[in-house]
Amino acid sequence: MNAIKSVSEFHRLLSLPSPRHPLVSVINLSQSIFLEDEVWKGFVNRFYCVALKREATGKIRYGQQHYDYDKGVLSFTAPNQVQYLDIHNMECGSGYLLIFHPDFLLKHPLAGSIGNYGFFSYAVNEALHLSAEEEDDLITILDKIHKECEHIDKHTQEIILSQIELLLSYSNRFYERQFITRKNNNYELLAKFEQLADHYFQSNQTAQSGLLTVQHIADQMNLSPNYLSDLLRVHTGQNTQQHIHEKLIEKAKEQLSATKLTVSEIAFALGFEHAQSFSTLFRKKTQMSPLKFRQIFQ
Repeated sequence: MNAIKSVSEFHRLLSLPSPRHPLVSVINLSQSIFLEDEVWKGFVNRFYCVALKREATGKIRYGQQHYDYDKGVLSFTAPNQVQYLDIHNMECGSGYLLIFHPDFLLKHPLAGSIGNYGFFSYAVNEALHLSAEEEDDLITILDKIHKECEHIDKHTQEIILSQIELLLSYSNRFYERQFITRKNNNYELLAKFEQLADHYFQSNQTAQSGLLTVQHIADQMNLSPNYLSDLLRVHTGQNTQQHIHEKLIEKAKEQLSATKLTVSEIAFALGFEHAQSFSTLFRKKTQMSPLKFRQIFQ
């Protein structure tokens, strides 16, 4: 797998002059031309990228799935995410790319907190859709970052990182707004989750695949795991894993109250490799052991 290791190398691949700052850059897409290079057939960036794009078209692939690059206005990628670009059918359009290397965050609180921004793990088709006013707010921030890269001194890092934090905070707000106004409302989202979870247990997929996972549910709903979890959290206060645990406890209670299966048999039927793991989760969620719960119905 090819790796684009530096901001300078990325500039070269987009036919741009060398960046003013070695670790951070704001790229004008209208001035960029993809070089013919094998790297685009499969690569990882070693830096973060925030793409604010207008009139961009083309295909980008994550893993085994293709996504339209023009779906949504604002998208995010973290270092080391595998990507594939079809540059022969790619039009940059207009807009901006903010790229910054993880080393630029060193000794700053953002180095520890950037992992809390789940949208760096969203797929391209889960990008933000912005109003013209929201776009202008972000372009103002990007313009400040670009101007700050023009002169580097002891204040540069702090000023640029404060602007990046502001951009990420705005993005959090915009994503939460998008979750709330999304076509799927609370009822439809939970109904789909319940349907998929019930089918998983009823079709005995636990025997083949083990415990129900966030990845499985997300794949069935054509969403990335982080996007689904954040969507559920906004609507219900619980992420996907928490909903899966609730479903496991619900199924366990049914088996404990209505069958004579042993605790181990119930655990294995639900997909647990070890009965102790099941008992630990059950006790955590109900404040009693599986056997004590069963005694209530005897």
